[in-house]
Amino acid sequence: MKLEKLLENIDYTLVSGSPDKEINSVENDSRNIKEGTLFFCIKGSNFDGHKFASQAVNDGAYALIVEDDVEISPDRLVADDGGNSSDDISAFNSQDVAVIRVKSTRYAMGVISAAFYGNPSDKLNVIGITGTKGKTTTTYMIKSMLEKAGHKTGLIGTIEIIIGDKIIPAKNTTPESIVIQRYLKEMVDKGLDSVVMEVSSQGLMLSRVSGISFDYGIFTNLSEDHIGPNEHKSFEEYLGWKAKLFTLCKTGIFNVDDEYVDDILDGHTCKTVTYGMKEGADYQAKNLDLYEDNGELGINYELDGRYHEKVKVSLPGEFSVHNSLSAIAVAKEMGVPMDNILEILTDIHVKGRVEMIPVSDSFTLMIDYAHNAMSLESILTTLRAYKPNRLVSLFGCGGNRSKTRRFEMGEVSGNIADLTIITSDNPRNEEPQAIIDDIKTGIGKTSGKYVEIIDRKEAIRYAIMNAKEGDVIVLAGKGHEDYQEIKGKKYHMDERELIKEILEEEDVTKICGYNNRYFPRGN
Repeated sequence: MKLEKLLENIDYTLVSGSPDKEINSVENDSRNIKEGTLFFCIKGSNFDGHKFASQAVNDGAYALIVEDDVEISPDRLVADDGGNSSDDISAFNSQDVAVIRVKSTRYAMGVISAAFYGNPSDKLNVIGITGTKGKTTTTYMIKSMLEKAGHKTGLIGTIEIIIGDKIIPAKNTTPESIVIQRYLKEMVDKGLDSVVMEVSSQGLMLSRVSGISFDYGIFTNLSEDHIGPNEHKSFEEYLGWKAKLFTLCKTGIFNVDDEYVDDILDGHTCKTVTYGMKEGADYQAKNLDLYEDNGELGINYELDGRYHEKVKVSLPGEFSVHNSLSAIAVAKEMGVPMDNILEILTDIHVKGRVEMIPVSDSFTLMIDYAHNAMSLESILTTLRAYKPNRLVSLFGCGGNRSKTRRFEMGEVSGNIADLTIITSDNPRNEEPQAIIDDIKTGIGKTSGKYVEIIDRKEAIRYAIMNAKEGDVIVLAGKGHEDYQEIKGKKYHMDERELIKEILEEEDVTKICGYNNRYFPRGN
């Protein structure tokens, strides 16, 4: 594709060279450059792509997108033999390279990448979800609803990227724009018509979604998170970037129960649809009723507003009401029949998000990603509302991370859970016992009971083998993760597999109310 065509939708200054060049690929990673590449000089936290400008040209780049001045000179080129080759230098002419200056190379990367890949978002129904909590669960709800109605739907999120039968483990909640555009192009090529994606505040701030045409944007909720030197400077900045999505989408779907909804709505340019428990919401939940069914926890409610239905959600807590309402809203806006929507909600499961593992009819065992004090308090408070015989919290904390988080999580669990099982979770380069001791400092501020078992499998074994009728046990912290990080290495460790191993190793007749719905013996 001609460079001048790729530049049509951005403001730029031509520093040198000509835009009349044929571009064969677009890259922001200098290791992937080949003949005919357009290279984006991106400023990152650890690397500045401007420093690789000469090397990019030496490797075959035809054009550079820059924010700052770059020096492209023969004496900076690296010859194949590792030294300065006079042949290389004489063959090089810096005027052959187009240098394009823009205000933001990150923004330009999204818009130019979209153009290079044929603006794939224009050929898809694109649903973006932003908020502090609930994004992951809601994406899977929506994907399932759309697929039930016949939409071929992709997903880009915290856990994975799904493109038809292809599944790619996720590295970021919202990948770099150049990567997203490649994914979207692949979705179009495979015949998908829709995509639902998590849109983080970082993704919005770093222009990772520039070049994407959003049909729907969803606001779940907002609370203090991601505030720090490497993320957002303040809560106000965090909120402002969340709100940005609603200047990019055609229809915005808003949680009117959240205290910051008016701030999120401020400056919006989209059509608005509302959901929540407040009177007047377009999709309103009324008469909430918690239920427990053979170890499964869920919630029933009545849908009011634009539609009138009885809704059953096979996930616990009030947050499941909000997640399901937002999913219902976008699905109905896209014409999904209500019968399909209700059927999906009665059997929805999301890996690592209040994921119930039906080991027993007499007690509840679940896996959840709660990995900080706020999320742990949220899940434990939610589960406490089901009035369990005992609420058991099993968790650890990551090594080489804030000790404050350990103290806080220990105090939260000690205050809310009846029993805390302290164990290991990605100790990295710290000693697991030292991390456990910090957690115990937090629990020590409470009257909560606890046991400490360093080995996570043995901690889970203890929880299962000592469960009592009516208990609710949450394995917190790992969620969808399937590894344990120790001394610089990642070792495979999936809690679902650990549970299966434990059941195969133990006399299951000793497990309270054991059933084999999930893990048949010998399989």
